Amino acid sequence: MTRVMDRRRITRYRLDGPVSRREDRLAGEEPLEIRLGGSSFSVTMRTPGEDFDLVAGFLVSEGVVSQPGEIVSLRYCAGVDEEGRQTFNVVEAQLRPDVPLPDASLERHVYTSSSCGICGTASIDAVRKSARFNVHDDGGTVDLSILASLPERLRSSQKLFDRTGGVHAAGLFSRNGELLCLREDVGRHNAVDKVVGWALRSGLLPLRGMILQVSGRASFELVQKAHLAGIPVLAAVSAPSSLAADLAEEAGITLVGFSRGQSLNCYTHSHRIDAGTAQTKPGVPGRTIPE
Repeated sequence: MTRVMDRRRITRYRLDGPVSRREDRLAGEEPLEIRLGGSSFSVTMRTPGEDFDLVAGFLVSEGVVSQPGEIVSLRYCAGVDEEGRQTFNVVEAQLRPDVPLPDASLERHVYTSSSCGICGTASIDAVRKSARFNVHDDGGTVDLSILASLPERLRSSQKLFDRTGGVHAAGLFSRNGELLCLREDVGRHNAVDKVVGWALRSGLLPLRGMILQVSGRASFELVQKAHLAGIPVLAAVSAPSSLAADLAEEAGITLVGFSRGQSLNCYTHSHRIDAGTAQTKPGVPGRTIPE
């Protein structure tokens, strides 16, 4: 097995059958230290793979860079495990000389877990980053039927999830539903960073006219990452948080939640969704949860 997955012997219990021993596959999770200018900037728990995309996307999400030329190089630093094997768990990013290093007071002095993308930030005041792209003026629309189909399109392409059942996914789609990039990771924020990093390194930022579909809920941090990458539409299969909706409204992002095939909820900037002949019906006060 690669470091992306691991095999383990497990004991399986069933209420309606015998106890059995079998082999199971687990998604890999290892720390990745990100260094800038020779100093440690952050440590995040991630699924190994597409590490350079992850670092590039993380730097976009932190407001450090917005153009591919601002990162001169990305390289693995020397690091070995107890058996002397290269760990590939430290990446050094060299920035262009005119790109300022982040304020040391904002560095993440504690590690970022795979479940939380902002809990290691030194100050909550630093959470709202200064975006370089204007999403409000991205006036294109996406057909409702295409938008509703994206969760299944995303799921059908999740090869690592098929093998482990233990990773999140983020997919970048065009407005006609074409999947441009998919990344999987134990951390949903890492999956998004890997997609954004791929786009940065491909020279595609800002991602005007694009849709970011994620497999979990829409948190504040994911809206922030979409904002900093210039993505106008963020869709999730689960719920957004109130702070995520607040930021999406402020940033000009169309925020979609509970996207589950036959229905979806739009929380902000619904003008980008072309519902065609769909009729708007009066509802009852309170939250609408699709069937």
